[in-house]
Amino acid sequence: MFLDGNNLTTDDLIRLGKGKFRIKLTDEAEEKVRLARKVVDDIVKGNKIVYGITTGFGEFANVTIEPGELVELQENLIRSHASGVGHPLSPERTRMLLALRINILSKGHSGISPETLHQFIDAFNASCLPWVPYKGTVGASGDLAPMSHLALGMMGEGKMWSPETKWGEAGQVLKAHNLKPIQLTAKEGLALINGAQLITTLGAEAVERASSIARQADIVAALTMEVLKGNPTAFDSAVHAARPHKGQIEVARRFRSVLPSEMHPSEIATDHRKRVKFLAQDAYTIRCCPQVHGIVNDTIEFVRSTLTTEMNSATDNPLVFPDRNEIISAGNFHGEYPAKVLDYLAIGIHELANISERRLERLMNPAYSNRSLPENPNYDETPKMPAFLVSKGGLNSGFMIAHCTSAALVSENKVLCHPASVDSLSTSAGQEDHVSMGGFSARKALRVVEHVEQALAIELLAACQAMEFQNKRKTTAPLQKVYELVRTVAKPWDKDRYMAPDIDEVTKLLQEEKVWHAVKPYMDTYRSHQLCQLLSRDTGSG
Repeated sequence: MFLDGNNLTTDDLIRLGKGKFRIKLTDEAEEKVRLARKVVDDIVKGNKIVYGITTGFGEFANVTIEPGELVELQENLIRSHASGVGHPLSPERTRMLLALRINILSKGHSGISPETLHQFIDAFNASCLPWVPYKGTVGASGDLAPMSHLALGMMGEGKMWSPETKWGEAGQVLKAHNLKPIQLTAKEGLALINGAQLITTLGAEAVERASSIARQADIVAALTMEVLKGNPTAFDSAVHAARPHKGQIEVARRFRSVLPSEMHPSEIATDHRKRVKFLAQDAYTIRCCPQVHGIVNDTIEFVRSTLTTEMNSATDNPLVFPDRNEIISAGNFHGEYPAKVLDYLAIGIHELANISERRLERLMNPAYSNRSLPENPNYDETPKMPAFLVSKGGLNSGFMIAHCTSAALVSENKVLCHPASVDSLSTSAGQEDHVSMGGFSARKALRVVEHVEQALAIELLAACQAMEFQNKRKTTAPLQKVYELVRTVAKPWDKDRYMAPDIDEVTKLLQEEKVWHAVKPYMDTYRSHQLCQLLSRDTGSG
């Protein structure tokens, strides 16, 4: 994959993290890096006083460094700042972090030498990945501690991982791959650690996973609605055109594309209509899915847009402008942008689990699950769903405690949704007196997304179990595919058994987007059909 500092996407970064591509710079990026480095070299040769190049850092910005100590200055910076704590990033996330740093350095505003940048690229391509702890950044002058750990490993110090060596001493791991430790020159230490790349890396994963589970949440909710005999008129296109939020319209369209229709008939819905009319109004957790799920989709798009800008921004300090032969000290390193939007992402994506748990309650509780099924003396096969979706209740507990698990996840999310970025602590002797706390914004956003995936897995399991009480009647073709997919990893709940493995397996289905891929062809066909109908009407009226 060619990087130039301008075109990297969150999806690209995820794929780079999975090791699916090698990195190479574009010719234009190579030239920009070379020109920026020349500006730095000229400053050193001219003995000019410039922050971070010939001075100390932070509160020591007024301390001038002797020419013979400039390399030691940069090395000391990396060693002293590598002060993170906690578990290391996974190899996949470290690979993402390394790729993102390379992309930003390739913009040509950092002053990194081409040689050092290519050593970073070689390490990425060989999957030589330094030990980078999760914790220790306040997101002020960027993610200084984690980025210093990344640079430290490249210096051949600390620990490093590769597929062949696993964890080992960094110098030995580099040597095993015929790579040499980097030799820092003026400004290079500072160039390697400025910027909110840890926040943004974790944020890119969070937003892509959020996007994936948000799409599938519509499908899970649609299946729940089907087994609860919900009224589909709430998803009529005219309703949502009257309040034309982009996400709301899209969610309603997804519901229409999988729920009972002329294109996708449902034995469950057809049988239900023979016996009883739909309720005039369903509960909010069914009826208001487009409005609730819709804003989540819009939130995700807003967050992705902000992170994409951040991923392709020059976040160094000072910044090098070769066209002006000038270096400017400013504040592009500050982590407030990714911190704020990741707090917003956590709040937004949490709502999918919040509403899912309430739908789950409607599946568990016979007072709700059979609300649209009054006794019909003229029909002997009225299907009813038992408490906790299991036969012989009392002897069996069914989904009773799975519902508690969902409630626990939702409750924990409510605490995690408190924004980290509203806090700030003055650091660096008052020089860095406002910080973003974005590291925690990113970490907790990922935890919230994970909880949403698990909560929706429980709802999906329950909705499929509710299918077992429909007298063998089938749902629509797309929703039937979802049911059959779940049954490949979790059999029906005839009696109590060990439930945790079923939840884990269905969570994996969602994380791997298999639920989405199962229904997408049906959605595409439905969309094409609707478009053809619109074109036909337009042609006829013309």
